[in-house]
Amino acid sequence: MEMMKATQSLAALGHASRLAIFRELVQAGPGGRMAGELAQALSLPGATLSFHLKELAAAGLIQGEARGRYVNYRADFAAMNGLIEFLTRNCCGGDTEVCAPGAQRCSPAPASAA
Repeated sequence: MEMMKATQSLAALGHASRLAIFRELVQAGPGGRMAGELAQALSLPGATLSFHLKELAAAGLIQGEARGRYVNYRADFAAMNGLIEFLTRNCCGGDTEVCAPGAQRCSPAPASAA
């Protein structure tokens, strides 16, 4: 992932409603959720939800698929994983056991005994 793409993705996620929408879609898994379900789950008016979905789609974080008159949205997991990889690249000097996503924390090296 390039710096500009990462910046666009992070900017899209930098709004509380868009972050909540994205988290809902991540939790829904590959099947995604219908727009109406998202609106109800997050108590968002349709127009507001539509605006935020458009921003997330423009950032490449979600995809929408028409199903008749309705649209089903799902997280783009490849884009999400690309952003996580970009953010954690070379974390802790590249020690992936310590700093990979899901690791407890990047802890300092133990002090040598004198």
